[in-house]
Amino acid sequence: MSRIKIELEKVLKERKISKNQLCYACKLQHTQLNNYCKNKVVRVDLATIAKICDYVGCSIADILVLEKDEEPEQEIAEK
Repeated sequence: MSRIKIELEKVLKERKISKNQLCYACKLQHTQLNNYCKNKVVRVDLATIAKICDYVGCSIADILVLEKDEEPEQEIAEK
C-alpha cells in the first residue's frame, strides 16, 4: 500500500527557515511542527498545511509526497 510522506523538514532546510520562525509565523506549537517534520502525523490538518505553504512559499506537492509501495501486486492479491 502506498503512503504519504511529509517532507517539511527538507523544504525548511532548503529555504533556510528555522522551525522557530515557522512556529511563530504560523502560530503552531513546537510539538505539532515536530510531528509534521518527523512524519508522525496521522491526520493532516489542511488549514495548517495551507499556512505552512503560504509562509514557506511552496506548493503542497513540495511537502506531501506519495511513496509507492515496493511490494509486487501479486503478493498483495494473495493476502
